[in-house]
Amino acid sequence: MDDDIRERVERRAEIDALYNAVKHDSEAQVGAILGPLMSENPEFRQYGDEIAGAVGPVVGRVNEMSSDERRTRLEELAPERVTELEAEEETDETTLPDLPDADPGDVRMRVAPNPNGPWHIGHARMAAVVGRYAERYDGSFICRFDDTDPETKRPDLDAYDAILDAIGYLGFEPDDVVVASDRLETYYEHGRRLIDAGGAYTCSCPGAAFSEQKNAGEACPHRGKNTEQVHEEFGRMIEGGYDAGEMVLRVRTDIEHPNPALRDWVAFRMVDTPHPRPVAAGYRCWPMLDFQSGVDDHLTGVTHIIRGIDLQDSAKRQAFVYDYFGWEYPEVVHWGHVEVDAYDVPMSTSSIQEQIETGELDGWDDPRAPTVASLRRRGIRGEALVAAMSELGMSTTNVDLAMSSVYAENRERIDADADRAFLVRDTASNGDGAVERPVEGGPDTGTPPVHPEFEGRGRREIPATGGVLVESEDLPPAGERVWLKGLGCVRHTGGVFEHADEPLSVTRNEGVDIVHWVPADDNVPVRLRTPEGDVSGYAEPGVDTCEPDDLLQFERVGFARVDSPGTDPVVAYFAHR
Repeated sequence: MDDDIRERVERRAEIDALYNAVKHDSEAQVGAILGPLMSENPEFRQYGDEIAGAVGPVVGRVNEMSSDERRTRLEELAPERVTELEAEEETDETTLPDLPDADPGDVRMRVAPNPNGPWHIGHARMAAVVGRYAERYDGSFICRFDDTDPETKRPDLDAYDAILDAIGYLGFEPDDVVVASDRLETYYEHGRRLIDAGGAYTCSCPGAAFSEQKNAGEACPHRGKNTEQVHEEFGRMIEGGYDAGEMVLRVRTDIEHPNPALRDWVAFRMVDTPHPRPVAAGYRCWPMLDFQSGVDDHLTGVTHIIRGIDLQDSAKRQAFVYDYFGWEYPEVVHWGHVEVDAYDVPMSTSSIQEQIETGELDGWDDPRAPTVASLRRRGIRGEALVAAMSELGMSTTNVDLAMSSVYAENRERIDADADRAFLVRDTASNGDGAVERPVEGGPDTGTPPVHPEFEGRGRREIPATGGVLVESEDLPPAGERVWLKGLGCVRHTGGVFEHADEPLSVTRNEGVDIVHWVPADDNVPVRLRTPEGDVSGYAEPGVDTCEPDDLLQFERVGFARVDSPGTDPVVAYFAHR
């Protein structure tokens, strides 16, 4: 590589490295620079390893700069790239609008999962957006497990860690983790304070009778109890002295409020089913979610709450409690629900759990399940899901998440790292399996590149002397030609592939198809797990020596994460095309 070429490579690499580092506010990566450099400058490809050797030191120098120095240097070399960045940053800001009355450094937001199971994809939206806002405002991210319903939404003991793992997979680490079932005494204390403030009374009305009175705007006969009696009966509730449904503690609101849902709502009730967590198993008096969540939001300093548009009444209920205590209510942003396409399985914790129990799904990470664990096992990076979720914005109407947008974000992140390999599937739309053909003439070994954009990674060596397997749909009619990628042009004659001494230009000028293949007698059986079901096939030699979690692009098939390379067959999980 002469000095002129080296100078051009270094200058372009510096611009790309600066842009990459400024955009992501992190160190630039050589792999992320080489891909665009080689693809956008074809004249560089002939220099292969020399290019990587020139780029490495440039990236190193960029990584030694401060963030301000990188942006200043990029402005000097390529001001148009800074303009591009500013446009992207403006787009990011409008995708997630500014929080109301938010001051950098003072924002505290929470995700509040019910740990009745691991997360489906829809659950990830809250963590993605709260995490992004916490980063934007240099704020705090709280994970609070709202597990005060030991009966209807019974907690799953494995879900607590599974949810924290999911948050980590998305790229965030909570600043605080709070478990509501650890805090019963705190809720009891605030229940007593509410009674002292004249804001609560005990009620033994049957549910149907109270509902009838409430809807008529008539006060419950227990509303006039004196404070001493209310304290006594609430104390008996805490001690477990009532059966389920026998006694509740109600928040005194406006019994004639225009919205019946806000009239004297329940703060505490009795539950006979023991909580699955040993530390909470002895309690039988449990706060309702609106009371528990309202108290915790104040005590943990939450400044901004995101919740579904269908939960607008929650803020209104909790406002009565906040008024009694003299607290200031956090800012609230409402949004619509998210729907996800591309799955036959309902996006519901109970539905997924039911299908696992009946054996229809293998588990939460089954590729057919619309879950965070499934995406992770398929090789979808958490930041790709966060980016796609953030693009949905904060609309108060329901929104649709197209999985294609998640796949596009993921493709951008993994393409440069994913080495290429061939996989011949043993099934096809016409019902035929893989087809074997001897190869006569031509080279003994195919040598496709490890990655077409990184010549420095070398070439794979795939033997063809024992014949090849191709997918039945790729088999040309008798007498027609096909290009075996990395091996050359062959003509299908008499059940044999005869080498045809043709240039690559026939694929462009004469419509000869380029297809993938594997050796007939030296291949690796593979089970590819996909959202549509398992696919069997045969991969080229070497796939069985991959490491677990390696990402490959099976050419003309799609990206996949290697799951179990040491098994027969090798198990891989399909990510996307």
